[in-house]
Amino acid sequence: MAIIDLDIQILRTLVTAQDLGGFARAAAQVGRSQSAVSLQMRKLERQLGEPLFRKEGRGLALTEAGDRILAYARRILALNDEAVTAVRGAAIAGRVRFGMPGDFAETWLPAVLGRFKRAHPAVHIEAAVDRNNVLLERLDKGQLDLALVFGGGGRGDAEVLARLPMAWIGGREPSRRAGEPVPLAVFEPPCVFRQPATAALDAAGIPWRIAFSSPSLSALWAAVDAGLGITVRTGIIRPDHLRRLGRRDGLPPLPEIELSLHGAGRALPAAAMRLKEILLQTVPAAYLHRPASSAA
Repeated sequence: MAIIDLDIQILRTLVTAQDLGGFARAAAQVGRSQSAVSLQMRKLERQLGEPLFRKEGRGLALTEAGDRILAYARRILALNDEAVTAVRGAAIAGRVRFGMPGDFAETWLPAVLGRFKRAHPAVHIEAAVDRNNVLLERLDKGQLDLALVFGGGGRGDAEVLARLPMAWIGGREPSRRAGEPVPLAVFEPPCVFRQPATAALDAAGIPWRIAFSSPSLSALWAAVDAGLGITVRTGIIRPDHLRRLGRRDGLPPLPEIELSLHGAGRALPAAAMRLKEILLQTVPAAYLHRPASSAA
């Protein structure tokens, strides 16, 4: 069998199209016309000898072969980008002090920090996991170089990375009986999720009570799992065993919340600047483009 060398640029276009939800958006992102993107996809199909797309309504969906090559494309691109970063950044040393909320510390950020460490082994990473107000306070005191937080868009140093849909999140079983106030499990104030939750309930004329309050995210998830109350976080990041709630549960819609990166307006050392670049590249595209619809 002849060896086929897949084109990295075509694979990147494929991944971009899937992450952004279509060839038109991908074309703008990769700097090509939509017809040029279509030609790339046809070339990839010819190389592989399999159809990668099928009609679905007015658009296209991936075939089984398309799903398979998409998974490989992500792995190839990740390795390619890591190799380039490692060679270009071999001389970077020093340390970077980075703060993040617990929501991300348990999901994709460890992989991002691992990628950064492999590319820049001479850099020492000091990662802090805490609440927004604590992270921003430490940033302003010079104890952190960068902080990723929910909200914070009103600060002059904010770089908004995404606007995420807030969501009601509950346990396996209902946490209240009909006619009772909604029991809320929330962070102690200040909390950027607490006020929008109570404001939405007030606007809908729905009574509520604080059933559980804690500064710990893990304690919050445990309280929701135990049926003590429901909470509000992003619908994108939540434990798999908890349910996203919505209108059919008698709950009102919620607004979006910003995810922003902060550097306190200071000049960043080389290591922190490189970490910032990687964060900007690797915030999942699904976060950036996912619609803020409430659960059914």
